[in-house]
This record gives sequence, C-alpha cells and structure tokens, in this order.
Amino acid sequence: MLYNNDKQLDTQKTSPPRGLLITFEGIDGSGKSTLAALTAAWLREQGLSVLSLREPGGTAIGESIRTILLAKANTAMCMETELMLFAAARAQLIREVILPALAAGTWVICDRFYDSTFAYQGYGRGIDLDHISHLMAIATGGLKPDKTFLLDVSLAVAEQRLSGRPGKADRLDQEDAAFMARTRDGYHQILAAEPERLVAIDADPPEPIVLDQII
Repeated sequence: MLYNNDKQLDTQKTSPPRGLLITFEGIDGSGKSTLAALTAAWLREQGLSVLSLREPGGTAIGESIRTILLAKANTAMCMETELMLFAAARAQLIREVILPALAAGTWVICDRFYDSTFAYQGYGRGIDLDHISHLMAIATGGLKPDKTFLLDVSLAVAEQRLSGRPGKADRLDQEDAAFMARTRDGYHQILAAEPERLVAIDADPPEPIVLDQII
C-alpha cells in the first residue's frame, strides 16, 4: 500500500501542467489569422510547446465541414444549417485535438472559437443568443478559452484589406457592410460581458505593432 501511494505521488509530480487555450477573434480583415500564427511562433521561441489550429477545421471531419461552409456555391445554406455545421466542427476539434493537447501541457492557439458563433450567427445573422448558448454548451462540453484576443479593426480598414485579396473571398466574405457592422458590434458586446477573458487589441496599425500589443 505504501509503495502504491508513493508511485501515485511520483506520477502526479511528473504529470505536465495543463496547457492554455488562447483564441483569436475579429471580423474578416482584422488580421487575426496572421497574428495568431505570429503569436504562436513567438511562444515557441520562448520554449513552449504550441499547437496552432483554425476554425472550422483542424480535423479531417472539420476540414470537410469547412469546405461546405465556405464554398461560394452554397448560397442556399440557411443560417440554422450554418450554425449547426460550425458547432459540429468545433465539437470534433475539441474532443479529438484540443483536450488531449491541453492535457499534455501544450498551449493551443486557435484562430476563432465560439465567440465567432455568437458574433456572426448571433449578432450578425440574428439567431437567438439563448439558442446558440445551449448549442455551444453541447459542442464545447464547457471548455472556455483561458484568454481571447479580440482584434478590433475599423470597418474601413477591414474592407481595404479584403479588397486586396482578389480571388480569396469565400461565402462569408461576400456579406455586406451592414452584416459586418452588426458582427463587429456583437464582438464589442461580448467584450463588455467578459472583460476578464477578452482583451481588445487595436488591429488597425501594421502587424508588428499589433503583435507587440499582444505580447
């Protein structure tokens, strides 16, 4: 019995500390994908084990769902289908990739997470926020980011950046300015509700300046 107890203690000592889940949010054109990658690279330089992910995606199932969601041809997709596809991809990513990585002590940097669903499908599309909350509880199993960087970009700068990416627009990139304004406002409301988790970053300046803010 004493041997078993000692063995258990040794196991506890050698178990790695839980990793952190850091998410990046913002409207299209905010630069979040680039800044998430730069932040992950900086963390690796500090000697940390880091896993970079994107939503939707990160698994074979999630990438298949991503193709469906972003295809320009899928203009007939209703907003409820869109909502549930995002949730399905997230559920798979969390259970297949994120939870094992965190348990192994890896820091997970994720380009979008459930805040995007509230901002885009909730505030942008107008789906009831309580309905989204119930669905997200199922999809995430209660997992929350340890810290979320909200890259807050002005609509004018976002539009300018998106216009400079010819041929890369997907189905969601084709939304009008009013939709993006509602989505941006939604992010601000999420920030006001959870200021301890979300950190607002001015994303209008060049990338090196924004990265310094994040670091």
